[in-house]
Amino acid sequence: MNNHTNNDNVTVRTIDLVQKGLARRYKSEKRFKMIGLCAIIFSLLCLAGLFVSISGSGYTAFLQTKIELDVFLDPSVLNPNNLSGADFHGLVKRSFYNMFPEVKDRREKKKLFSLLSSGATYDLTDFVKANPGKIGETILLWVPADDDVDMLIKGHMNRDLPESERRLDDVQVSWITRLEKQAKIEKKFNTTFFTAGDSREPELAGIWGATCGSFYTLFITLVLSFPIGVAAAVYLEEFARKNRFTDVIEVNINNLAAVPSIVFGLLGLAVFLNFLGLPRSSSLVGGLVLSLMTLPTIIIAGRAALKSVPPSIREAALGVGASKTQMVAHHVLPLAMPGILTGTIIGMARALGETAPLLMIGMVAFIVDIPAGFTDPSTVLPVQIFLWADSPERAFMEKTSAAIMVLLLFLVVMNSAAVFLRKKYEQRW
Repeated sequence: MNNHTNNDNVTVRTIDLVQKGLARRYKSEKRFKMIGLCAIIFSLLCLAGLFVSISGSGYTAFLQTKIELDVFLDPSVLNPNNLSGADFHGLVKRSFYNMFPEVKDRREKKKLFSLLSSGATYDLTDFVKANPGKIGETILLWVPADDDVDMLIKGHMNRDLPESERRLDDVQVSWITRLEKQAKIEKKFNTTFFTAGDSREPELAGIWGATCGSFYTLFITLVLSFPIGVAAAVYLEEFARKNRFTDVIEVNINNLAAVPSIVFGLLGLAVFLNFLGLPRSSSLVGGLVLSLMTLPTIIIAGRAALKSVPPSIREAALGVGASKTQMVAHHVLPLAMPGILTGTIIGMARALGETAPLLMIGMVAFIVDIPAGFTDPSTVLPVQIFLWADSPERAFMEKTSAAIMVLLLFLVVMNSAAVFLRKKYEQRW
């Protein structure tokens, strides 16, 4: 009887201990989940704060302050057969001065004309060349205002500050106020930001030149790194014998994936520019450098995708008489391609955001013209952002933030494409 009681007491005590241990484990699991959830929420809040900060600083760059001019296309000044020698600058001056007939002093006229951007002359030139039949008529033309006027209209310059603390004096502010009352000055969609190259004048600067440079550079990177990376991954995973030599290659590929990107820029400077003499600041050299940087990522992703294909696929293909090359080309590689494409897109997204290696090969130069080919001098979006961020003008600050927004949009689209491909075509085994 006593033995039975002792056994029952031992059983009760053991169950109590187990229950207490389970309760502690459940509490610990809940705490771990809460910590993980808080970390995710904190990360999302930081990311949202970053996006809000950049968007708040950059959205105004998508608008540009413009002034309406009544321009008389004087036939005595504009000869349709020789427009290249016409005095378009004088026509713009005359039209703007006519809006303020009381301004007679030469110094005051110079101060008045400084409210207009130098791009006003270019806009009038383009209009007349596109519409020579308008010569002899008076046209309404919206031309860009100077960047200081743009900052004032957008609220980035306080009109209530003392005259000594702002870039526009009281007389200029009164002229701008007069234009506002006459509805001759407005904020319009800034097409120049998307269609122009870089410029020393903030109101004339755009991202199209850098976008074209990024496109040419990424095209070279993709054409070189994708086939070479896939071929290397297939060889190492499917054909290479496992020995010390292949082990050394694998270790070096993994190490190259962690090498700082500026090292690849130094390599490009030494080999492609100094040794091979390729054109400096060109998309060709930039693509070559970024392809070297992207190759390890594509090879590693390709090998992981090939490993995910079950051995039964290989055995079945070989069992029906396919050669090893046919087995890889017709069965294994198509099934691994979604994973390879995902890794490739992620590698290309990393290449799109790189700056350091491109600075080493001269793509930091001030490029005004839009590149028309792979060997033309060019820059890329991250470098353009770097250049604008270093400029002292307040207007370039909003340009920098707007360019960051465009770059982030490209990166989000590329990473979303990678997720889409993985979800749509990846097979579960």
